[in-house]
Amino acid sequence: MDERVDVIVCGSGAAGLVAAVRLSDLGLKPLVIEKTSRYGGTSATSGGGIWIPNNGLSSQPDSKEGALRYLSHVSNGDFRRDKLEAYVEAAPQMLDYLQSLGVAFVSVPGFPDYYSQAPGASTDRSLFPVEMDGAELGIDFFYMRELPSIFKLFDRYSLDLEQSFALSAKEFGWQWVAAKLILKYWTDFAWRRKTSIDRRLTQGRALIGGLRKAMLDRNIPLRLNTGVTRLLETQGKVHGVEVISNMHTRQIEASQAVVLAAGGFEQNQTLRDKFLTVPTKSCWSLTPKSANTGDALKAGIAVGADTESMGCAWWAPSMQIPSLSVPNVDEVQPLFFDYYHPHSLCVNRRGDRFVNESCPYDQFGQAMVRDQQKSGANVPCWLIFDSTFRRKYSCGPILPSFVMPDDRLPKDWWEGYLIRARSIGDLAAEIGIDGDVLADTITKFNGFAHTGKDADFGRGDGGFDRYFGDPDCAPNPCLGRVEAPPFYAVKIDLGDLGTKGGLKTDSDARVLNTEGATIEGLYAVGNSAGSPFGDCYPGGGGTLGPATIFAYIAARHIAAGAGKNL
Repeated sequence: MDERVDVIVCGSGAAGLVAAVRLSDLGLKPLVIEKTSRYGGTSATSGGGIWIPNNGLSSQPDSKEGALRYLSHVSNGDFRRDKLEAYVEAAPQMLDYLQSLGVAFVSVPGFPDYYSQAPGASTDRSLFPVEMDGAELGIDFFYMRELPSIFKLFDRYSLDLEQSFALSAKEFGWQWVAAKLILKYWTDFAWRRKTSIDRRLTQGRALIGGLRKAMLDRNIPLRLNTGVTRLLETQGKVHGVEVISNMHTRQIEASQAVVLAAGGFEQNQTLRDKFLTVPTKSCWSLTPKSANTGDALKAGIAVGADTESMGCAWWAPSMQIPSLSVPNVDEVQPLFFDYYHPHSLCVNRRGDRFVNESCPYDQFGQAMVRDQQKSGANVPCWLIFDSTFRRKYSCGPILPSFVMPDDRLPKDWWEGYLIRARSIGDLAAEIGIDGDVLADTITKFNGFAHTGKDADFGRGDGGFDRYFGDPDCAPNPCLGRVEAPPFYAVKIDLGDLGTKGGLKTDSDARVLNTEGATIEGLYAVGNSAGSPFGDCYPGGGGTLGPATIFAYIAARHIAAGAGKNL
């Protein structure tokens, strides 16, 4: 062997870094390897939220029993009660541990679970990281993966969740929010001499930054540009990995375990075509393009691992639009909240509505899948809106018209990306939909907006819907008539935040083989493992919640097996 450590952690997202820091604190020597040139994975590009029931940070009463009742009701497909119980039991413990490291979180009062009307549903279970000063990381600040532009103001000033909501919804005082961000950056003279990048770490970068600082404090090594090619296995026990680094292959021995935390397979088109239930494109995914190609999945299967939930993904609608900074390149942009706004509706390519447009993004994606299977005319679909929407709200990178008027938008954005017409009939012709069908759909929708009751899909009926609604829109904050020309259309792709399917694991995050037995020395967490919720997204932070919690559980189990005193 070229090198020997106690535990090899494959992947530098939140799951991998939590596992590494916890292993170190329990007396083991971990090594983190990352195949790309940037650490942080999809976690760094995310909102950084973690779904933690019974978290103690909220004034909202909660309990393990209530959380289990909720998860048991909403989880579906490949999920098991023992994993749900392990999740709920360890969630507050893991949170306390992160906060002891200095990785602080806040509860957003009133933020609802994604199935807000289900038994056991509550609010305030979604926690978000507190802003961090990136200067604490030294040179490592510059090797962290960047936030997407949607989480930054003018693609420079990092936004936390509260600031994002204030600016996107034009809440009272939003101009002052923007002004303070800009002023803070431009008065930071010493930092601006180093780089044009805002030093503030927010959202997913705040989470990753705090964990990386904990690694630096413990001298835990992180190797970039080091990817797993296969697992080393002898007589059913995994005892290391073969990696490729700078075009050289080498082997690293793990005396205790290998933890796979290398993400899912959403950037591998071949695996998408093989496993996902409807045809999709890897370029629609919102995850880093150079990562998440299923390396951990393939390595696990090669040593006999079973899989679960392989047809599922953490769906999040996205759109393609020409890049403003890279010539001749289309960028993928998330549409997390854009289709929620009043004065808009979503239709399939036949011109029919198919979903409550104010539902959470994963449920929106699942509705796209169902309608595609039913109609064959959904993936992609269309977001239709009028000039009232255009004046008040954003649509991906297309800011409201008072900030980005039509005549100031890049010319190539109008060539098949953002469609505009003076009438519904003309718009329908531009996007290839029967004009009479689309007109009938919008007429019916406008009737719902007038009465405030969506008789077809119940838009605005639930607590989640109304949380993100526009209080100035009456009688239903989620419904507004689509009637003011010109009219616009944007194509919505079936994007994702990663795949939900992966290696099958038990409640200690140990990988199981096809006969149901554990593979000694092998653990999988995050999107390298199947989701504990099956095909479900229970709330904000429903991806990083299980990623961090089962990383914490895995570290505990590995340390116990190594005879460490817990």
